[in-house]
Amino acid sequence: YSTDFEVHRNWLAITHNLPLSQWYYEATSEWTLDYPPFFAWFEYALSHIAKYFDPQMLVVENLNYTSRGTVFFQRLSVIFTDTLFIYAVHECCRCINGKRAAKDILEKPTFILAVLLLWNFGLLIVDHIHFQYNGFLSGLMLLSVARLCQKRYLEGALLFAILLHFKHIYMYVAPAYGIYLLRSYCFTANNADGSLKWRSFSFLHVTLLGLIVCLVSALSLGPFLVLGQLPQVISRLFPFKRGLCHAYWAPNFWALYNAMDKALTILGLKCNFLDGEKIPKASMTGGLVQEFQHTVLPSVTPLATLICTFIAILPSVFCLWFKPQGPRGFLQCLILCALSSFMFGWHVHEKAILLAILPLSLLSIQRAKDAGIYLILTTTGHFSLFPLLFTPPELPIKILLMLLFTVYSFSSLKSLFRREKPLLNWLETIYLIQLVPLEIFCEIVFPLTSWNQHFPFVPLLLTSVYCALGITYAWLKLYICVLTERISVRQKAE
Repeated sequence: YSTDFEVHRNWLAITHNLPLSQWYYEATSEWTLDYPPFFAWFEYALSHIAKYFDPQMLVVENLNYTSRGTVFFQRLSVIFTDTLFIYAVHECCRCINGKRAAKDILEKPTFILAVLLLWNFGLLIVDHIHFQYNGFLSGLMLLSVARLCQKRYLEGALLFAILLHFKHIYMYVAPAYGIYLLRSYCFTANNADGSLKWRSFSFLHVTLLGLIVCLVSALSLGPFLVLGQLPQVISRLFPFKRGLCHAYWAPNFWALYNAMDKALTILGLKCNFLDGEKIPKASMTGGLVQEFQHTVLPSVTPLATLICTFIAILPSVFCLWFKPQGPRGFLQCLILCALSSFMFGWHVHEKAILLAILPLSLLSIQRAKDAGIYLILTTTGHFSLFPLLFTPPELPIKILLMLLFTVYSFSSLKSLFRREKPLLNWLETIYLIQLVPLEIFCEIVFPLTSWNQHFPFVPLLLTSVYCALGITYAWLKLYICVLTERISVRQKAE
């Protein structure tokens, strides 16, 4: 398990022992409470069960405490809360259009979707090995998506509002929810050409949505507003001082930007354009540092990442409004919002790629074009999670699990779309195959070289940059599909 195991043990201790007024001030551990209040209450509820397994895990001062009882309870809590994820997958499968008949259950789209979601490699290693509660949170998101697909709009809005107050990373996809609910629920009809019928605006529907958002927010943030602690809570939720990139670079645009800066720095030093004594050492060899100034390229501020993210999301939101395609259009916008935020966000965690991979699974079984994008994104996105499991005993585990899931993904989707053209072209295939020699170099060859002592960050850098190319490509390809596809007459009528 990782530091996240200690993070959640510490949060159990904080919420169990301290009054509400101290939850977001407690700083005995470096892993302070930085999730929204609903997740804090979730930890509080778990702590009252945890005390029966080992009360010592609930002592705030017991940093890095890992008894057998603690490990057993923490693992069990993840498994138990995954029941919500299983139910959400069941509801998503009910939403799938069953036009593709199959004699064998193994080739049914609903079965393939269930496997792609329930045995998702990234979710498995991040939750059950690395240790987090993404299955529980992803269950809430997928359940809200299912409710919107079933036209149970208020339930979907309620679930998403609750989810936002469990983990604020889901703000990434909030624009998709907001525009879709406004377009499909607050306006109740379209014209024959698919344009919006402005007279169909429902003030009642807007009021109901507003009440849901306000009530959920009041339950979550109200107590801290009364205590005068809302600024403290916000400062914990949005720690901009942590730097542009996470401990190792998430495979996004900023990884490519950082790599370009380092390459230009090395070139500048060799050509005597830069003075080596004036360059901070970390900017040249750190690789892992969280805060550093770029040497050649302009340094990036939180405001710059916000502007880039907003610009990247905007076309998908416009498409959802002006080219409505029902639940499919909503899913496309949701995935593009998640990917755009992953690509350009501030201090993005590598695990955030799951926010796009999971909903893309729903599209992958409906069209061959989407299946091809899914295979690229899921393979590179999951491979980029490999550095999370870095001890030798975990090497065969992660490789075999990745192979199992990847082989199934390729074979099942290829079988589903056997009558259509190949899901990947030759260039995409070559790119994905190159992940094999990259892994061999990073895990086997590089540790045996002398570079391992002086440049330990190189495997992480190579993994991050190479995967960033694939994720950027998948993002652009999906965007092109969304922007260029035409709306059928039936979709316009809907």
